[in-house]
Amino acid sequence: MTGIVIKFSGITIVKRRLRLITSAAFFCFGLTACAETEFLIHTAKQINGNKQSGDKLGRYKVGSPYQIKGAWYYPAEDYDYSETGIASWYGPNFHGKLTANGETYNQNDLTAAHRTLPLPSAVRVTNLENGRSIVLRINDRGPFARGRIIDVSRRGAQLLGFERNGTAKVRVVILENESRQLKVAALNEDNQHLQVAASPREVVISQPLSANRAPQPTRTARQEPVQTTPLKPAPMSGSYTPALPEKVEILPVSPTGIYVQAGAFSRLENALRMRDRVFDMGPTQISRFEVSGTEIYRVRVGPLGTVKVADATLSQMVGAGVDSARLIVE
Repeated sequence: MTGIVIKFSGITIVKRRLRLITSAAFFCFGLTACAETEFLIHTAKQINGNKQSGDKLGRYKVGSPYQIKGAWYYPAEDYDYSETGIASWYGPNFHGKLTANGETYNQNDLTAAHRTLPLPSAVRVTNLENGRSIVLRINDRGPFARGRIIDVSRRGAQLLGFERNGTAKVRVVILENESRQLKVAALNEDNQHLQVAASPREVVISQPLSANRAPQPTRTARQEPVQTTPLKPAPMSGSYTPALPEKVEILPVSPTGIYVQAGAFSRLENALRMRDRVFDMGPTQISRFEVSGTEIYRVRVGPLGTVKVADATLSQMVGAGVDSARLIVE
């Protein structure tokens, strides 16, 4: 004859208490499963990166399409984003105010405003005039002046070398991995790891019983309550990746020009009509290129010598009713 003996937490319990102990074990397992779920939720990396001011990371935000001064903008998660254009910077008038995702703006942090990229996200900004390149965290919306693609903090402008000039020709490229991790950190409310206690284990042992041996009286063991360790926040140990680089890199750059693009057309006759409308605003050209097998004709005025001249030409073109006009750096 074979009997079943259960060993649980160092206490021997006979078969008749199997049901009670099994129920307790399943209860404890349920607690552990819930705890493991919480652990997965709370193991997102904290992004300290470029947050010199020490403020908390703002909430994650993409946002709905919006209109400013007659122009529509369409925020989106675009991890293929790369654009060249004119950068500006903002500082004293906004220092200490809230950004679009709820952070406190600090003009001495390495941050920037963008019209459509997710908040927060990370971008590499390269000054195409001197090759200086840094990584910035997007935490605000803007700029809303025509002809600008990004507004960097004062510190960003200093490191990129255009604080005094106010503007620069730049290339802006989103950093996908860093941006995705910033998203996880922003969605994680407390950015803390949780420690989960291991569930108690039970061991089932089969032992032979002598057929001739009289049953021995069973000593009732004192039943111990099932102990679980509450979930406690663990202190963050060090800075969790990705720590956005704070150094300035010097990258090779090629000469670029500034143009005002009046429009892009699939029919040459439409491009010719637009060229005639803007012909007296500066050197005008029509260039042809293909998009998915379709020929497109671009009408541009330029190259223009300075950002100031380009801004004036853009204003003139918009004033003439060409609402689609925009600045191009190429």
